[in-house]
Amino acid sequence: MITSSNKKSEFILNIYIGIFLLFMFIPLLLMMAAGFNATDPPSVTDWQGFTLKWFYQLKTEDRLIRCLGNSFKIVGVVVPLSVMLGLSAALILTRIRAKVTNYLYAVLVSPMLTPGIILGITTIVFWQKIGVNANLFTVMLAQTSFIATYPMLIIMSRLQRLDHFQEEAAMDLGASPLLLFWRITIPFLKPAIFTSAALAFLMSFENYNTTVFSIGSNCTVTTEIAQQARKAHTPVINALGFIFVSLTIIGAFIYAFFHRRRSSRN
Repeated sequence: MITSSNKKSEFILNIYIGIFLLFMFIPLLLMMAAGFNATDPPSVTDWQGFTLKWFYQLKTEDRLIRCLGNSFKIVGVVVPLSVMLGLSAALILTRIRAKVTNYLYAVLVSPMLTPGIILGITTIVFWQKIGVNANLFTVMLAQTSFIATYPMLIIMSRLQRLDHFQEEAAMDLGASPLLLFWRITIPFLKPAIFTSAALAFLMSFENYNTTVFSIGSNCTVTTEIAQQARKAHTPVINALGFIFVSLTIIGAFIYAFFHRRRSSRN
């Protein structure tokens, strides 16, 4: 009786998971399929034949390519800056035992809880007051102000599991604080740091609310896609989406492969 009940529960759970995955991925699959349809504007209901011309047309989209380049420029600054700030904040909050750390934690977490629109508007108002116009620099600062919170929380959770006896043993053997940090703390935090960097990359690359209010006349691939979506955009955007999704899936499989390989060795 118990076995039958367990099988029934497992069957219902599998159905629920299947429906959930369909709900999540069917819109994505339809978007990707429209990139191979010859019709313009993009559609999957009015199929006019298989084509790859939208992928070739990507090379002629100068503005879209320029916006994509801006996105990578922003990511190249936001990711390392967010990880370094998050690491610094995590070390301060976990190593310093004082009443002020509770208030400092609340202050550091508050940007994550603030709507992106508010962050974007306040950023551009602040920099305009001191004579700096909206550009990629203001976007980098606006994004970093809240993205750095996520690496901080991830690294803090990892630091709380660090065995402090290892640090004490290293200090007893004559290790300096700097050597202790590089030989024990950083290797232990590597998984959290890499996870933080990946999360910061995704959050920066796809960010719209904060970016659109602090970028001025410049653009990123996200703001450009949103602008074209308000018009009768061509399936070039769908082709670009197919490339992004494919690269994401490939990256996930590579990560899963090496993670399983590393786990089997251990």
